[in-house]
Amino acid sequence: MSESELYSRAERRVDEKMGFYRHLYSFIAVNIILIIINVLFSRGEWWFYWVTLFWGIGLVSHYLKTFVFFEKFDEKYRDQMIEKEMEKMRK
Repeated sequence: MSESELYSRAERRVDEKMGFYRHLYSFIAVNIILIIINVLFSRGEWWFYWVTLFWGIGLVSHYLKTFVFFEKFDEKYRDQMIEKEMEKMRK
């Protein structure tokens, strides 16, 4: 792998991680605001947790993609899968 390819992949990984952290910070900030609004204006009805729940599911999937299954979404892995498919087609 050339130095420029290595740099490009590292740059993409850093961008993915930064994207996840931006997502996490906005999740925290918005949900704190929603909790405050819910407590101040509609104490009897708790609705903020629906937003937190569904957004949280999206946040967990973003985390898994970024930190757990990152090689499954990597171009190198994609290229290997294409090679395997081409080999199967040749047979």
